[in-house]
Amino acid sequence: MAVLVGRRALLQAFRVHTADRDSACRLAAASSSLKQYVFCGIGSPSFRNGYGVLTRHYSSDLKDDLRVRYLDGEDAGIVVVGINRPKAKNAISKNLVKMMSEAVEDIKKNNKVRSVILCSLAPGIFCAGADLKERAKMHQSEVGPFVSKARALITELGNLPVPTIAAIDGAALGGGLEMALACDIRISSNTAKMGLVETKLAIIPGAGGTQRLPRVIGVSLAKELIFAARVVDGTEACRLGLVSHSVEQNKSGDAAYLRALELAREINPQGPIAIRMAKLAINQGIEVDLSTGLAIEEACYAQVIPTKDRLEGLAAFKEKRRPQYKGE
Repeated sequence: MAVLVGRRALLQAFRVHTADRDSACRLAAASSSLKQYVFCGIGSPSFRNGYGVLTRHYSSDLKDDLRVRYLDGEDAGIVVVGINRPKAKNAISKNLVKMMSEAVEDIKKNNKVRSVILCSLAPGIFCAGADLKERAKMHQSEVGPFVSKARALITELGNLPVPTIAAIDGAALGGGLEMALACDIRISSNTAKMGLVETKLAIIPGAGGTQRLPRVIGVSLAKELIFAARVVDGTEACRLGLVSHSVEQNKSGDAAYLRALELAREINPQGPIAIRMAKLAINQGIEVDLSTGLAIEEACYAQVIPTKDRLEGLAAFKEKRRPQYKGE
């Protein structure tokens, strides 16, 4: 039943409203007052699930490189960020960095956002890393600044105050895996491929991979994977701790997304301020000694005591009802 509900939500998320295409796809309109965000292109000729066939549209329009949807109804608070460069295997380009930076900034400013799912709208690929065709056309003096912007984007993604979930339904290589590593939680299909493969090109991971991978799976394993430019599938990634869940891929190629949506729905009803403070306490505390970490936790706990949500939680418990949190 949960899978069917997830597929219905995915169908709604990917429904195309042609007449409102331009306005719905404009990132500047990403505010809580606008509920009609849609994915305007999904990247392959067709997308089939239990509720029918959806048409996917290829496009050379740079505005189509990223699709952001603010879900509504019972899923209000969940934001789905979909990378949509199928012809380039979702490679990280100048335009994609720009659009993602704008999307992250909009999400950061919106207090109604409760969780973010980062996924791909191109079948069989999450992100193949840097756009090497574009990189080959860059002057040597341009490479450093571009990598710095990409690194800054991924850092900002990691610094979002709300939970972020990477849904890896296809290959996540190089910078693609670095984006996923910046997310709080990673979910992959069992057939997805992941690896930091930069040493094959005589370079090293340059957008946080050398720092985040060791923190996720341990120093020795991270060195082994980076030194050997090894690629692992979803099952192995789960065994290593690189992803939290590895799910069997389905015929639609969106199994990781559906599992990520289920998880976002688990997070959604919880106190939003408490979730933000928990993330802050974990992220800052893990980098310091235990004594300092406990002090950080205490400071974060102090932030939830005066909230209306805390009082609502107590009242709901007493009245044996579901709490209605407002993030206040």
